[in-house]
Amino acid sequence: MTLTLQHLYYLVGAILAITAVATATDASNPKRFSSALFWGLYALVFLVGDQLPPVWVGVGAVAMALIAGFGGVGAGKHAPRGASEYVASAKRLGNKLFIPALAIPFITMVGTLAAKQLVVGGVPLLDPKATTLVALGVGCVLSLALVCWLTRETPAQGLRESRRLTDALGWALVLPQMLGMLGLVFSDAGVGKAVAYVTTTYINMDMRFVAVAVYVVGMALFTVIMGNGFAAFPVMTGGVGVPILVGVYHGDPAVMAAVGMLSGYCGTLMTPMAANFNIVPAALLEIDKNAVIRVQVPTALTLLTCNVFILYFLMFR
Repeated sequence: MTLTLQHLYYLVGAILAITAVATATDASNPKRFSSALFWGLYALVFLVGDQLPPVWVGVGAVAMALIAGFGGVGAGKHAPRGASEYVASAKRLGNKLFIPALAIPFITMVGTLAAKQLVVGGVPLLDPKATTLVALGVGCVLSLALVCWLTRETPAQGLRESRRLTDALGWALVLPQMLGMLGLVFSDAGVGKAVAYVTTTYINMDMRFVAVAVYVVGMALFTVIMGNGFAAFPVMTGGVGVPILVGVYHGDPAVMAAVGMLSGYCGTLMTPMAANFNIVPAALLEIDKNAVIRVQVPTALTLLTCNVFILYFLMFR
């Protein structure tokens, strides 16, 4: 049997469904029913999303946004282990704790590079169309088995820790996927064409360096607005990247895509819209909610400036 991306979706959906059930039965969560509905709807997208009409998936996404927007996603109380237990566990495991974490990228790399050789009876073990993502899923499962063996815990404890982390992140956990969807909606709605019209009308694109700067800075600005580089990418690439940098100046699209996404990540470092990266960590550390962003802004601006020159000199070789 070939492991496909759909199998990975089923696994994620099952974990979310378990989270929804556990949340609904958690009396310590003051918003347990609305929270359970939120995670249950999210689970359905992974479990049966391919079988539902697109409009119903959209309705589910809107319902999730309304639940989160009206503060319906809450967290239960998770009893932490004592300090002595943490110290004892740390002394026993030491640096071995890094092994499962490092195993995930290692297995992903091996699976991706060896996918063509992983064939049984003429059937590939990993889906050739999504090798890297499927290999990542396999890496996560094998890493879970490895961490259970190292820590002498059970997979059930892994699910409990998964729910604890899900509660800590809350609705921000779904932001990357939601904002990625928003980028596709913007693209289908013609926002990219509107961007192309505005830039070519009011900015002199006859200078190649200016066109490069508009693309790079635009990726960062749209990411700041939308909170996700994946959402900004189809807008700026459809509006400036493909028609101008590739179509007019005949640049390398692979370089454009790589540096463009890196420029988008610069925007991620500077926006509260990227809540799962910037706001949630601050909340977990109990510091000012914008403290992470303030520290990251100088790095983001420096890297963004460098990206303009990197794209200019590498894309048109």
